[in-house]
Amino acid sequence: MEKTTQTHPFPPLYDARARVLILGSFPSVASREQRFFYAHPQNRFWRVLAAVLDEPVPQSVEEKTALLLRRGVALWDTIASCTLSGSSDASIQAVVPNDLRPIFAAADIRAVFCNGGTSYKWYNRLLRDALGREARLLPSTSPANARWTAEALTQAWRQVILPYLE
Repeated sequence: MEKTTQTHPFPPLYDARARVLILGSFPSVASREQRFFYAHPQNRFWRVLAAVLDEPVPQSVEEKTALLLRRGVALWDTIASCTLSGSSDASIQAVVPNDLRPIFAAADIRAVFCNGGTSYKWYNRLLRDALGREARLLPSTSPANARWTAEALTQAWRQVILPYLE
């Protein structure tokens, strides 16, 4: 598959009540087409987050948005634009990071979490020093991370995220 330059097609999701910020790397093809986070049906993000928060799994964009805002979770990606092949994180190059400062200015973000190694790598490389904020690596909810079951992901995420939301 040919590499193309892509620009992030939708805004961050947050409000003043946000206490944690979860960062993905860059939206998949499905997410870019639907213009919303974790739109690929095989991605386990929504199932895992709902289980962590002891909530029903949201189905619509409206339900997903309401869940995040109600529970104090901000959602965004580390990358504003890059070149890549399809949805492959491994192919990402020529990265321009997103500006996270508006989120920190609007909300009392207590912790930053990266959903997977690619997000974590680019956060540490391009954003950590400028923001003066450490991020914690979470195992990726991507279907490419097949060695982690949904149950194991939920347990790992619950242990680190919940203390910041209580």
